[in-house]
Amino acid sequence: MSIQNHVRVYFGQDGEVSEDLRGRFFLDNGSGRISDLSSVRLLRCGVDTVRQLYTGSVKPEVLALFGDTAEVITFAGERFHASRVGRDSGYQFKLQNADLGFVLLLKNFNVKAYCPGPHLKIEVSPHAIDSCEPQKLQSMMDAFADLILVDAVPRQCAVHLALDFQGWTPPVDFVDRMHCKARAQRRFDGVLSFEFDEKTATYGRGQSFLFGSAGALQLGFYNKSLQAKSIDKLDYWEHVWSRYDNPFDAEDPANYDPAQPVWRCEFRYHHSVVEQFSQGSCCARTGQQIGTQTYAELASHLDGLWQYGLKTFRFLERPTLWDPLWQLFMQDVRVETGVTSLLDETEYRRYYKTSSGFSGKNIDLMVGNAISLAARQRLDARQTFKAIRSLPFWPLIRDYYMDKGISPQLLRIIVRDRLEERLIRWGVAV
Repeated sequence: MSIQNHVRVYFGQDGEVSEDLRGRFFLDNGSGRISDLSSVRLLRCGVDTVRQLYTGSVKPEVLALFGDTAEVITFAGERFHASRVGRDSGYQFKLQNADLGFVLLLKNFNVKAYCPGPHLKIEVSPHAIDSCEPQKLQSMMDAFADLILVDAVPRQCAVHLALDFQGWTPPVDFVDRMHCKARAQRRFDGVLSFEFDEKTATYGRGQSFLFGSAGALQLGFYNKSLQAKSIDKLDYWEHVWSRYDNPFDAEDPANYDPAQPVWRCEFRYHHSVVEQFSQGSCCARTGQQIGTQTYAELASHLDGLWQYGLKTFRFLERPTLWDPLWQLFMQDVRVETGVTSLLDETEYRRYYKTSSGFSGKNIDLMVGNAISLAARQRLDARQTFKAIRSLPFWPLIRDYYMDKGISPQLLRIIVRDRLEERLIRWGVAV
């Protein structure tokens, strides 16, 4: 089903109506209804977060920086807070300098330090991204990686694209009119109710909305003014919002209004999704795969990711018509990166690896061996299934069994039954 655009029109001083691709009045040809978005101010669209991954082996002298207690050390000519981190992060150690705007997570929990592996993730804060051109920022990250790893190789990045704007507030039916596909289906409305049969989460009584999964593509839509104030960053963001007039409409002199709340529309692209674009997208002229692995390489393609996010999470006025706000975002907003956009020169597609291309024998063997090991360790069914789901290739396992008509719920039952069978037939010594 195709989704139609409104006709954008402009009202002259004499009341004359004329079609204008940059107009802020949106005409629904079906109903004749006109939506006025002239009060909407697009303050800034940029990159809010960069997470660059690297592979290699950890240098012994780097591991020696970390003691049993956290302390401030000198690394790469800068002062960093060095500490150990919890297993949930996937890494053992952290170097952090919030003023510089970098967090370095190193030494993967699942790989020996001296073995090549995904041992480094560099997270960059908004103010560091804003102060550097993509190539300069990439050079800084690469320099850190070379100091930490032997044979450091960049292995994809994750990005968050954020648009801040004023003059519009989510309606009460915002969630109902947001159409998307998401495996993670949940909703939290304040702290009063919990519903697990929807595809969204709502926080702060309608001040924050979350759609999709953190491990894929996620949309966050929230009151940025309140969020920035809660983490004591409002002064910084007010400085950013006030730096220039509306960059998307030269005829609109309106600037940031401190008396109005700022809302944020933010698309969060996981490393795996960016990798799918890297493998599936190509130059429209040559057909060459874009093959991006670094933030600097991805920067010129961020407009393509922004457009894809808007089409994946579709905010509709009715089933066949875009909401005027979403149409405005698609037609007027470009991601501010400081590099030339390749949106018009690239065909953007995601490449999906499926489980149908192989027999799945390795998956069956792996699950069977995992159940045997769980029986030896006296794990119960819940612990065993949780361990299987924690594996980084769980999506492949899940899709393989889904193709065979086995849902995750049914697989849980199968794991329980096979675990019980092993314990009864073979005892502890399995």
